[in-house]
Amino acid sequence: MRRVLSCLLLLSTGSLAGCAQAPGEYVADPSPTRSCHASTIVELKDGSLLSAWFGGKDEGAPDVAIWSARREHGRWQKPVELAREPNIATYNPVLFHSADGVLWLYYKFGPNPTEWSAARRFSRDEGQTWSPVAHLPAGLYGPIREKPLVLPDGTILSGTSVESYHSWASWIERSTDNGQTWTKHGPITLPPSPADGNDKGRHGIIQPVVVPVEGQHYRLYARATKDIGRICAADSFDGGLTWTAARPTSLPNPNSGIDAVRLKDGRFVMIYNDSSLLRTPLNLAVSTDGETWRNFATLENAPGEYSYPALIQLASGDLAMTYTWNRKKIRFVQLALDRVP
Repeated sequence: MRRVLSCLLLLSTGSLAGCAQAPGEYVADPSPTRSCHASTIVELKDGSLLSAWFGGKDEGAPDVAIWSARREHGRWQKPVELAREPNIATYNPVLFHSADGVLWLYYKFGPNPTEWSAARRFSRDEGQTWSPVAHLPAGLYGPIREKPLVLPDGTILSGTSVESYHSWASWIERSTDNGQTWTKHGPITLPPSPADGNDKGRHGIIQPVVVPVEGQHYRLYARATKDIGRICAADSFDGGLTWTAARPTSLPNPNSGIDAVRLKDGRFVMIYNDSSLLRTPLNLAVSTDGETWRNFATLENAPGEYSYPALIQLASGDLAMTYTWNRKKIRFVQLALDRVP
């Protein structure tokens, strides 16, 4: 405990010098599978936490299923299997509450991201029991990796994306009836540019996360291909119906997942890999305007892969995050709000 507290103090200075690893704990230790990736986290109504991820032999293997674990009274419980598709891999679970209090799980399944489809199930008792799995119509994906933004009036702005061999594009799926029906808005893209050859010639952005700015102004941040090499942003000024073209920000991106949140006090926090090439280090950055960012903590900086983070603000104000730790485990970190400069 003393070591964790000392690491938290170091987090406030933006350094983890002297810490063997980021302060936190593994969501499942031992892990139920050899490989795991792409976690999500949600706070439940009683203050406990629920995380989910995909795990199996390797990403894309037919045995890969969606797993979950609950954190109660400061301890992670034994993981359980939450969804499995017969003889095909699953990917990218997302947990969130709609405005009517229903807890949703969305995930993808298929041989690879260029051919996958989407599925979902819901719980009315905070994940104790779940509905049967429902497969979504072709072309509808729900939140593709990051949590959606649920507006005060219940509207859901869900960042989604499509990957093809030569290009990527993002969209917003919008629902005004708690996810019963959806409209699709986009594509949200950058102008084409010559690929640098490092990523099979693909160009574009995927996996957007949406945050509120002011009034009807919303912003998305998205992962980008290596020829772009920067986290990209786009804006909507009409509640998510239309969007500007995407533009690179000042933050680097090594073709890896990100997440962001608008804090209750108005600041923005981003969790991302501060690198244009590698999925290490893993950093937290803060902004007062969503445009200019300052790193304030390094969660991981050793060689390896620390990626696909999920970030939420708890009812207490603290930040809770999970991320992939070397494709072997999912790591959880909780950071007190007063540690965010």
